[in-house]
Amino acid sequence: MLGSLVESAATAIRSIAPAEQPAAEPVPAPDPADVYDADEMPEQETIEAAAREYERATEQARRADRGKRAAKKILDRLPAGQYGAWIVERLTSSRQTADLDAIRATYKRLGLGPVPMKSNAPSLKVRRAEVVPVEVEMVEVAA
Repeated sequence: MLGSLVESAATAIRSIAPAEQPAAEPVPAPDPADVYDADEMPEQETIEAAAREYERATEQARRADRGKRAAKKILDRLPAGQYGAWIVERLTSSRQTADLDAIRATYKRLGLGPVPMKSNAPSLKVRRAEVVPVEVEMVEVAA
């Protein structure tokens, strides 16, 4: 009896759970509509400086995020209160997000098929190009 009840519950959960999909390799996205025209292109040095700064800021943000997650592990488990010069509290957010489990259940109940989804905006990725040395043949010029 208990076994069939557990199996029924598992089947019901699987029917509304999102299907597991293997992680796909990122696909290059098309350029946005507002890219520079040939006559608007910044100088090479400006582009390289911007790429260097973007890479530096991205790494700095990663380090900050790792530090924030490590601190949050401790702070999340504290009861609300004052700890020395710091006050720990939890506030409700006014932000809302769609309840995908409820939406899936409604779609299933009404026989509407899968919930329509759309892709996120493409992510900007900047990485240093691999420099491949080129052999140059020296040609002597007669004077």
